[in-house]
Amino acid sequence: MLRAKIVHKAVGLLLVKMNSWGHSTTDLSRVRKRSSLRGVNANRRQFLQFLAASSVLAPAARAWAQQAAASHEPFALTSAKDALDVMEFEGAARSALPPAHWGYMATGVDDDLTLKANVEAFKHIRLKPRRLVDVSKADLRTEVYGAVWETPIFVCPVGSQRAFHPEGELATARAARAKRTTMILSSVTTYSVEEVAKALATPPWYQLYMPLKWEDTQKLVKRVEDAGCPALVWTVDLLAGRNTETATRFARQDTRNCVACHTQGPGIRIHSPMFDGLDGRFNPPEATWAYVDRLKKLTRMKLLLKGIDGADDARLAVDHGVDGLVVSNHGGRASETLRATIDCLPEVVDAVRGRIPVFVDGGFRRGADVYKALASGARAVGIGRPYIWGLSAFGQEGVERVLDILRAELTLTMRQMGTPSIRDITPARVLRG
Repeated sequence: MLRAKIVHKAVGLLLVKMNSWGHSTTDLSRVRKRSSLRGVNANRRQFLQFLAASSVLAPAARAWAQQAAASHEPFALTSAKDALDVMEFEGAARSALPPAHWGYMATGVDDDLTLKANVEAFKHIRLKPRRLVDVSKADLRTEVYGAVWETPIFVCPVGSQRAFHPEGELATARAARAKRTTMILSSVTTYSVEEVAKALATPPWYQLYMPLKWEDTQKLVKRVEDAGCPALVWTVDLLAGRNTETATRFARQDTRNCVACHTQGPGIRIHSPMFDGLDGRFNPPEATWAYVDRLKKLTRMKLLLKGIDGADDARLAVDHGVDGLVVSNHGGRASETLRATIDCLPEVVDAVRGRIPVFVDGGFRRGADVYKALASGARAVGIGRPYIWGLSAFGQEGVERVLDILRAELTLTMRQMGTPSIRDITPARVLRG
């Protein structure tokens, strides 16, 4: 018994050491670090499996080792294809990223309560299935502005993707192309819209952070339109600024020398090719609905507003000729409203009365979440953090696997609910409260 206790203690100390290896923040290259982490994680699991089969340890210790080897620990994912749900990518991404980069993506604002509310709200919406419906086939196609989308899931704009993987937006674009998924490109992309369009094999939708100078807005919009982008998505929820405390805390933990990328100092964003030749500053706080009118006159692209979460602004958007809305709170990264986007969605849908399509993002982690949004009137649903987790841990393969999982879950939910096509999904299929 004493011998088993000694071995058990030694094993514990060794595992602690192995964990410290797996979370080291050395100055090795990102690729070498990711490879090292996978090797450590694989060795850790093999070691635990060896202990579970050992005759030296007491039965209780062997049972502990067996449980630890099979446990759902976030750092256990070593291959994208092994993921069973998108949340498994979160821990893999955190292990792969330096603290500042993780914090930039993971942060909300203030106490991160709106970020958490986005995810939590889905737990309070129930599903109401119909039975004895032919669900042998599922049709996920939906029409958006006369184009047929193969899936009602799209890739949200996320800036500075080379902070998460060396191939950044190009890897995301190739994954979206492989999975026939619409991509919205961030204004603060680390690859140009022209490069991303080539990787995607079609021009993406373009998310606009409006430059402070109107002449710069004119130049940027013209460049995007010349690149063939069919839609311009103006993000309007950051015009007043924001307070990202979580990102700041993680940045303080980062001991790397960041000058190689952040040439103007830590915290200053890296090169943004879409702002080449422009002033570089954006989000004019004086912007009003008159700016919407000016944008409408400036471009032939479809104009959407991203960051609308209430009926009053939704009606104004229609009055000003906006072509679509994205119900969004920037993934909880704009202001601490404590209002989940899935809860805001029905109000906006009711306000526009079918005159323009309504999209939504924020907190989607399951195909069932996507289904609840479609049943609440959304034309399509955007995902952000989940695919960035996949990108961070496994590059293009990780993004593809995230899209595959969500599509498979949505397909299964549609069949379980007796709604084999998108047009069959109605508000009658969900119960709120």
